[in-house]
Amino acid sequence: MSRHLYTYQKEMFIITKTNTFRLTLTALLTAIAIAIPMVMPIRVLIEPASFTLASHVPIFFAMFLSPSIAVFVSLGSAIGFLLAGFPIVITMRAMSHVVFALIGALYLKNRREKVLSSPLHSQIFSFWIAIIHALAEVAVVSLFFFGLAPGADYQEGFFYAVFLLVGVGTVIHSMVDFFIAQIIWTSLGKRMNQIARKVTV
Repeated sequence: MSRHLYTYQKEMFIITKTNTFRLTLTALLTAIAIAIPMVMPIRVLIEPASFTLASHVPIFFAMFLSPSIAVFVSLGSAIGFLLAGFPIVITMRAMSHVVFALIGALYLKNRREKVLSSPLHSQIFSFWIAIIHALAEVAVVSLFFFGLAPGADYQEGFFYAVFLLVGVGTVIHSMVDFFIAQIIWTSLGKRMNQIARKVTV
């Protein structure tokens, strides 16, 4: 009986320790995601597009770790854009990051090491995630462009304002930030894969 009790207590300690570690990682990445839109000096704002260097890096890092962490950090990023005073259409674009972050994290859940350790696989993954990323943002901006959501008025045509600035621009921005996140991840070594296996939910 005492042996079973000891085993149970040990398992509960490990679970609690893991949950605390996951919560700490989530809070850290969320704080960074909130701060970047507020303090990053390298940014370009051409409504409805905006390009803030490294704004997706915490999201990608969270995506490498866990689907649940990816969702929370994506929402934190949107809060950062809101607090930074960006126009509502840009804040809503940031909110749409939940879509690509969750899809990407679910895909990587059992393929993380294979994808991130291979230059070819990682670039293919980066491109398709960038396409999903761009489609979600284009969908959001289209609501404002066609007047289905209030808060924006555009004089430029759909092709330039939505397809080129938001669509193509997002693909490029997404792939650049993915590359930055991947460099940071791989520079931290095998320890990151061990951490990811521990916190994946």
